[in-house]
Amino acid sequence: MTLLNDLPLQRLQFYVTAPYSCGYLENRQAQSLMATPTQLIDTPMYSDLIQMGFRRSGNFTYRPHCENCNACVPVRLLVDSFQPSRSQRRAWKQHVNLTTTAQGLDFSEEHYALYCAYQRSRHSGGGMDADDRNQYRNFLMQSSVDSVLVEFREEGALRMVSVVDCLTEGLSAVYTFYDCNQPSASYGTFNVMWLAEWCRTRKRPYLFLGYWIADSRKMAYKTKFMPLEGLVKGEWQRLEPE
Repeated sequence: MTLLNDLPLQRLQFYVTAPYSCGYLENRQAQSLMATPTQLIDTPMYSDLIQMGFRRSGNFTYRPHCENCNACVPVRLLVDSFQPSRSQRRAWKQHVNLTTTAQGLDFSEEHYALYCAYQRSRHSGGGMDADDRNQYRNFLMQSSVDSVLVEFREEGALRMVSVVDCLTEGLSAVYTFYDCNQPSASYGTFNVMWLAEWCRTRKRPYLFLGYWIADSRKMAYKTKFMPLEGLVKGEWQRLEPE
């Protein structure tokens, strides 16, 4: 079926997937609305789609389309108004000396090893902890938009990797994984702050953080970054702090 009235988007087709097990809420079935064909979804088109609640996983562009559930709320941080909390300022100070390098989406055994260790530590039993190299490549190394991989190192040691889409109105945090053997580290918090600062330097107003789900502990961190807007009933609205 076709969707949306913008002329470039009329070239796309949309279909609803079969139900599958929800990865965030137990005992729930989920469905997604998929945008095709992939080769037409370039950076300008995806920049429009993400404003409508779509996200990207590899070359697949989708948004939740569950019949009886609206739990997934697309969110974006207003970077110019972002005021970090005390704990977030501590995380920035703790890791500000990490060296960063932005590069293309090229496979690296070092990155893959860190990804596997992260999945085993943070998402054991979730399925992604068993990803082989091809699954990793399909998830993070495939993109039809302007995407980069950012390395974060400490005295040469790889601490964190973040895959980021560079869009017309902001950056989109695709996926981040990091060294979980540093119990006092706050890499995830630092990463969001670093991306917000990168948005500012690029003069882009938004950092897109994917979906927030109120009842999912995995997603709870997103509402710690304010001011945050959520796409609710087709309109971007300010979300109130918890």
